[in-house]
Amino acid sequence: MKFGNALKTGAALAIALSLTTAPLAFAAQQKGDLQIFSWWTGVASSKALRGIIHVFNEQYPGIKVTNDAVAGGAGSNAKAILASRMEAGNPPGTFQVHAGGGSLLSWVQAGDMQPLNSLYQSQGWYKAFPKSLLNLLTINGKIYAVPVDMQRGNVTWYNPSVFKKYHLAVPATFQQFFADAAVLKRHGITPLALANHGNWEATLLFSDVLLGTVGPVKYDQLLTGKAPWSIPGVQAAANTFVRMMAYTNTDYSALHWQQADQLVAQGKAAMNVMGDWAQGYFTTALHLKPGVGFGWAATPGTRGVFGAVADVFGLPSKLTDKTPTLDFLKVLGSKRAQDVFNPLKGTFSPRLDSNAKLYDAYSREAMQSYKRDKLVLVIGQGAVNPGFTNSFNNAMEIFVTNHNVKQFVSALESAAQSNPLS
Repeated sequence: MKFGNALKTGAALAIALSLTTAPLAFAAQQKGDLQIFSWWTGVASSKALRGIIHVFNEQYPGIKVTNDAVAGGAGSNAKAILASRMEAGNPPGTFQVHAGGGSLLSWVQAGDMQPLNSLYQSQGWYKAFPKSLLNLLTINGKIYAVPVDMQRGNVTWYNPSVFKKYHLAVPATFQQFFADAAVLKRHGITPLALANHGNWEATLLFSDVLLGTVGPVKYDQLLTGKAPWSIPGVQAAANTFVRMMAYTNTDYSALHWQQADQLVAQGKAAMNVMGDWAQGYFTTALHLKPGVGFGWAATPGTRGVFGAVADVFGLPSKLTDKTPTLDFLKVLGSKRAQDVFNPLKGTFSPRLDSNAKLYDAYSREAMQSYKRDKLVLVIGQGAVNPGFTNSFNNAMEIFVTNHNVKQFVSALESAAQSNPLS
């Protein structure tokens, strides 16, 4: 079954709610033009995308580029609109998706993507990107996407001034987290800023709690269907998550992820767990200096592990004219374009030859971890199939309110049975 069929209802809802964007999103791509479809509408990400389009225009001035960006945290609205376009046989020139066994795999299985092995060969990309990343883009021996950035999903962002004032160390374990949280709460500081307006942020937090609880080996087994979601570690992670909720702001459902980060920047909250797109917000939107205005560390229990979230673009198989897309993908995967894009976005280039001097202290440290540590995928960020992800997010929406661990774990078991992960 095509992924587009599974999302017809969601697509219709997104279109109804997005009347200003839908007409643009459904415009047909003309010969010689290029439509780039993404959910990059934030301050840092949109600026970064303009930077990469500028590099492309320098090399291909005759191609008109249209940026079809649809707002919505983690691409919820964009993915629904994209599904309708693909179902209608009217794909954009190329579109954003996360690396891994989630949406990318679904599009490939539906026959909507064309392999890019020859492009990788001609551009020398088999040596430019590490094998660990290429494995996430390879299906049955064929590569279907070009990565443009690398992001870490298991990061605790914190306010250095707050931690210094109360003589606290950034927690490396859950025991340390709860000890710090008790001190912070006594002093009127929200220990952990949480946003869940997009109904994916809490999933990201739980993903990191689960990783820190069961470890990377068992975590991978859960995501690939080799371990059942009934194992004790899942329940233990859920119990830890409930304890953490007692130290968060109560208005989390009304906040976008940037607003949670802003609470940390202002010193109203001490910590926030978010991917390192938060780095782009801190530096580009708030103009904070890494290590001074904000600090970072691996989330509790995950030191030595890199929660990989990579934005990738591919070649839709039903395009009338594939040349503009192939030209864009050549630029997208190039060293120059990625070293323009990523410093602006707050991410880093996944290329092994990227110029580390162009990046700030956080990104240089993240690059070292990416090359050294074990890569795992992040639930809700391309790790697993869309059906399981949707069910997981729905279960999380209930769980953050009722804190019923038994019901939550049971919902995850049912989600895995209805949407096999292997």
